[in-house]
Amino acid sequence: MNTPTSDHIPQEAFDWYDEYAHGLIDRRTFMRKLSGLAVLGFSISVLTSALLPDYALAEQVSFNDEDIKATYEEFDSPDGHGKGRGYLVVPRNVEGKLPVVLVIHENRGLNPYVEDVARRLAKEGFIAFAPDALFPLGGYPGNDDEGRAMQKTMDRAKIQNDFVAAAHYLKSHPDSNGKLGAVGFCFGGYVVNYLAAVDPSF
Repeated sequence: MNTPTSDHIPQEAFDWYDEYAHGLIDRRTFMRKLSGLAVLGFSISVLTSALLPDYALAEQVSFNDEDIKATYEEFDSPDGHGKGRGYLVVPRNVEGKLPVVLVIHENRGLNPYVEDVARRLAKEGFIAFAPDALFPLGGYPGNDDEGRAMQKTMDRAKIQNDFVAAAHYLKSHPDSNGKLGAVGFCFGGYVVNYLAAVDPSF
């Protein structure tokens, strides 16, 4: 019998991952559901390698790319948690004012994928800023499961206000041309819409 590959994974496995990624089921439940596919010849290692992200393999722009400069910067957030922090990436050797893009993470903090998205934008000539909602708790913990659990404990209104403050911080960057865009993933998509609703200047 041929060993099943990731190309043949049943749709329900992707549906379970979607539930897990959005916090509707925990990791134990997700893995238990996956193990039920063993009767179809799938191993857990094949399933998890196809479904769970590998940030090192997904990186497109290195943090030390010579065309960009990446730093972590703090900003004031008086209506949020008081202070915020994010990953600021600016293009090198680009003259004049530049458009800016706020990069808003999922429900798990500023993971390596979101940082890479910010670097990709800077590589294309934008100033990008990716705030970490988990900064008040010490920042992204290094894995998505812990990050998701941490973000669940936080005051959602304060998180939203932190992102509003981050947008103002980015828009007022010395090299900004005053034109702000935003891109978000999962929870971040919600925040993008929230920003548009609360402040028409964005």
